[in-house]
Amino acid sequence: MITFNKTKVLATVGPASNTYDKLFALVKEGVDAFRLNFSHGEHAEHLKVIEHVREINRQHQTNICLVQDLQGPKIRVGEVENGGVEIKEGETIRLVCDGSLSTPGRLSTGYTELAKDVNVGDAILIDDGKLEVTVTHTDKDCEITAVVKYGGMVKPRKGINLPDTKVSAPSLTEKDLHDLHFGLDNDVEWVALSFVRSVDDIREIKRIIASRGKDTRVIAKIEKPEAIKNIDEIIHAADALMVARGDLGVEVGMEKVPMIQKMLVEKSNYASKPVIIATQMMESMIVNPRPTRAETNDIANAVIDGADTLMLSAETAVGAYPIETIRSMHMTIQTVEMQADIFNKNFILNPHADTFYNDSLVANACNLARDTNARAIIGMTKSGYTALQLAKHRPKSDIFIFTEKPSLLNTLNLVWGIRGFYYDKFESTDTTINDIKHILLELNYLDKGDVFINTASMPIKEQKRTNMIKLSIA
Repeated sequence: MITFNKTKVLATVGPASNTYDKLFALVKEGVDAFRLNFSHGEHAEHLKVIEHVREINRQHQTNICLVQDLQGPKIRVGEVENGGVEIKEGETIRLVCDGSLSTPGRLSTGYTELAKDVNVGDAILIDDGKLEVTVTHTDKDCEITAVVKYGGMVKPRKGINLPDTKVSAPSLTEKDLHDLHFGLDNDVEWVALSFVRSVDDIREIKRIIASRGKDTRVIAKIEKPEAIKNIDEIIHAADALMVARGDLGVEVGMEKVPMIQKMLVEKSNYASKPVIIATQMMESMIVNPRPTRAETNDIANAVIDGADTLMLSAETAVGAYPIETIRSMHMTIQTVEMQADIFNKNFILNPHADTFYNDSLVANACNLARDTNARAIIGMTKSGYTALQLAKHRPKSDIFIFTEKPSLLNTLNLVWGIRGFYYDKFESTDTTINDIKHILLELNYLDKGDVFINTASMPIKEQKRTNMIKLSIA
């Protein structure tokens, strides 16, 4: 009998993991999806990774999906003299917006609107808040004067955060648009939009995707205070959410992040939208072969909260122990899922929704699976809707989804609990259900005597919304 974790793993690709052999080794350890970080790397490098992942799927019948992560309006320090300059507490420094070389007492950024956006008294945080300066003057053109609150070494390309400032830069920069079209040209399954602030950001990127005739789904990265204020609209418009705890912690304060994480996961679960937890999950494993106790607890809590997917960044992109990191995360997820009370969630459904009858049927299929201790729930889908609804209820039974859209198999691999199979026969209901049963028996996903629940639409050839439940024994 084949078993697998329900909570998925998303690993960022970088120099530590960007060859075919390394990617396949990570897949064997439990990676379900790979993140292409467009803050780094050329298109040619990303294209090689895309081709490797597609080849792994072809050769090994896997459904590994690709997440393109757009940089967004990330404000950074430019290049720095001698690889780093020190700023000291109490000293007055200048910040210029011309992208020139940073030198002692004079830091530079390529973000040309910085002096226009900030006001006197605003905090400017550098390198995830390790360094902080306070604005004492701005000429509203190109130059800021600031006093150093927390000093240290300023290194090249480190991020700048503006927690007190309304940033004027659009969520989709010129670079992002160029990168997005590259991703769409190569049919990435998911694209993550950074620094989302309002529902309009999601609508704009979806408009571009639709204009290209693509089915790429949109992940809203939640890392700005404005996104928290507009969260219900953003969840409704997006296809998935990422709790981007790095910038979020700097922007709103670290102490607020744990409860924001729980709130975002709960709202996403209710809306049937996949939710990804990201940043520093196994940070110490960049240099160590074992995680800290706190990191292991962090993974466990994310699983218990109800995350669909856990994401690794530098750990698999540039870390010394990418294989060990995935193995450790996989084992922790497995142990928690075996022991924690995370299954069979109940939701009050909206009786006014267009999909109320179908949603009720899916909820009852999950309840029936719980009551009969069914081995599996089987769904058929053309859009992925039924799959997302089944996953929403977090059944203990395995979720097997059959679809005639090969690209959808990869897309759904980011979603909690789902294992997908290509299927394009869809004859009579009885014939199809029997055929699918034999496929799962042959693949060792079912054993003789197992109870399984089928959901389908009748008549099956019309492939409309789910309207039937059937209990069977293998």
